[in-house]
Amino acid sequence: MLFNTALLHDGADLKETHGATLPPVYQVSAFHHDTAERMADIFSHRAPGYNYTRVANPTIAAFENRITKLEKGIASVASSSGMTAISTATLNLAGAGDEIVSSNGLYGGTYYLFRDLRSLGITTRFVDIASRQEIEAAITEKTKFIFAETIGNPSLVVTDIAMLSDIAKSHGIPLVIDNTVATAYLARPLEQGADIVINSSSKYINGSGTAISGILTDGGSFDWKSPKFPEFADYRKFGKFAFIAKLRNGFARDLGGCLAPMNAFLNLVGLETLGLRMEKACGTALELARWFSDRCPGISVNYPGLETSPSHQTAQRILKNGFGAILTIRTGSRERAFEIMNRLKLVYRISNIGDSRTLIIHPDSTLALHNSPEERVQSGVYDDLLRISVGLEDAPDLIEDFRQAIGGDR
Repeated sequence: MLFNTALLHDGADLKETHGATLPPVYQVSAFHHDTAERMADIFSHRAPGYNYTRVANPTIAAFENRITKLEKGIASVASSSGMTAISTATLNLAGAGDEIVSSNGLYGGTYYLFRDLRSLGITTRFVDIASRQEIEAAITEKTKFIFAETIGNPSLVVTDIAMLSDIAKSHGIPLVIDNTVATAYLARPLEQGADIVINSSSKYINGSGTAISGILTDGGSFDWKSPKFPEFADYRKFGKFAFIAKLRNGFARDLGGCLAPMNAFLNLVGLETLGLRMEKACGTALELARWFSDRCPGISVNYPGLETSPSHQTAQRILKNGFGAILTIRTGSRERAFEIMNRLKLVYRISNIGDSRTLIIHPDSTLALHNSPEERVQSGVYDDLLRISVGLEDAPDLIEDFRQAIGGDR
């Protein structure tokens, strides 16, 4: 099946939902069982079923199954936010004394997390993810995985996933990719060599800004019998499902960051139009980026779809169907950036991406507020930079709104 058809039909079980095209919302905390024996069997994993929504729920399971199909993985675990998905994946792989090699051009929340892991004895080595030499130099015997975003937020650096996969495999460690900005519409990291893919489903998967959530998907490609992962010894009997088994029986269950059933349902509704929305938003983003480039002297624009982007050639190889729905502009000064933001009429000043509406933010004073000047530059944040998440408005209307906000006859 092609992309949009698969979104509607792949993984759907009409028998299980009694003919309903969407699964019902099981908005409950816990589940009754006919016998104590049945309850005990579910708790001990001798039988399938549900006991407590923090551990599993039918609505959440339906969402996990659809994402697994979409990302071409073997299993998924949903959680209360994208940050929870990253946190549990990290703790499932690394502990005190271990290290992570990560892109330095990350979303601020992820950067803060990896930096704060020092308090747990986990060291993160931040690198230029486009430099093979720098990545190789950062890997040690203590490194447990490599982490990067398909499209950096807000750096918009496009990651060469195949290159990272080659490096990870040569060192016997997994590659974890955050695919939030690209989504499976633009890239399927598991097919390009990643071992685990993460999505903040609050963004494009949901599509309307109605629910916070995250989800990780295991590709089943990494050999967890590796001596680098002795903590997986009790789970190796699950074969390629060892990572998911350890996660579900550990941090996903014990930290309590479960997804709410209603949020899972809202994500299922949004998922059905992911392809149509991404096609529209990516097309408009390219049109808007070209307008900034051609008609706005004094404004510099960064967008992977432009030939002027440092990531353009990599984007042409890695991304399919478009170049993403996020672009950044540099305005010349912080004061001018604020002035442009404040004069916009259609565009919302909101700290989010992937909404059906176009959103704008000044990362330097918000998302990267607690980063050092050096860290901000590494992540592509400057005091005159604005990040624009393009929505579903018509391109001429957005161009007119930015024209009047910037000023002048353009």
